[in-house]
Amino acid sequence: MTIRQDPLHSHSVLRNRPLRRIGTAISYAALSLIALLFLFPFFWMVSNAVRSNAEVLAVPVRILPQEYQWGTFVEALVSLPFGTFLFNSFVVASGVTAIVIAVSCLSAYAFARLKFPGREGLLLAYLGTLMIPQVMLVIPLFLVVSKLGWVNTYHGMILPVAFGSFGTFLLRQFFLAIPKDLDEAAMIDGASRLRILVTIIVPLAMPAIGLLALFAFMGQWNSFLWPLIVTNGMEKATLPLGLTLFQTQQGTSWNYIMAGAAISMLPGIVLAIVLQKVIYRGITIGSGFGGR
Repeated sequence: MTIRQDPLHSHSVLRNRPLRRIGTAISYAALSLIALLFLFPFFWMVSNAVRSNAEVLAVPVRILPQEYQWGTFVEALVSLPFGTFLFNSFVVASGVTAIVIAVSCLSAYAFARLKFPGREGLLLAYLGTLMIPQVMLVIPLFLVVSKLGWVNTYHGMILPVAFGSFGTFLLRQFFLAIPKDLDEAAMIDGASRLRILVTIIVPLAMPAIGLLALFAFMGQWNSFLWPLIVTNGMEKATLPLGLTLFQTQQGTSWNYIMAGAAISMLPGIVLAIVLQKVIYRGITIGSGFGGR
């Protein structure tokens, strides 16, 4: 059986093909321009890191350095106890992330699956804490930490900032999209609430948990205010605090600061690369559960 094609339809397809190619090219060009705009600050940071401090402050400004000084990264690492700063930042960021994930999973499951009196009002009050600026809590938190003797300690830097409502809100919305039939089937088999959370809900919510882990880790990795207040020396100082030591009475070593900032970005980039598949998978899972 021979299928005859409409010559008018074939002609219109051939005529519109160049227009589609032009539209695709324009779209790619626009996206490339936007990507370059977002990447330019990172390029400028690296460009200032590989030039002398005098050239950083020189006028007129040059996009590329006249002389590349790649040794700036090594000098920035050895001039300060950079290893100590990295270790402290990793301990604090990892500790906060672990607590945030554990508390957020438990509270989000309670608000999404359990029915108890005053649940909606308690949820609104809980989420209302998002509107309280962190600077308003700094003094009360420091007084509590000081009374407990936690100043200049890891637990003093971790525990006061490890509890928040953002993770609960994020995971609750994802838990609501997971069908309750899975919970009911597990209950019929004799599973407890905690087992349902650990073996069913958490594996399905790994994309959201991965995103929360990325936010929590990077938020504490780049945190400056609370570590500045609760530490008093380089022994427990984190990386953002360590970079301020390049600012002295003799001047500011901007090239060293830029080199240290570039190095401090590497853990976040690695974490984003590791979690990208998990995060992207959440889009497909969320669309599959939507409306149920």
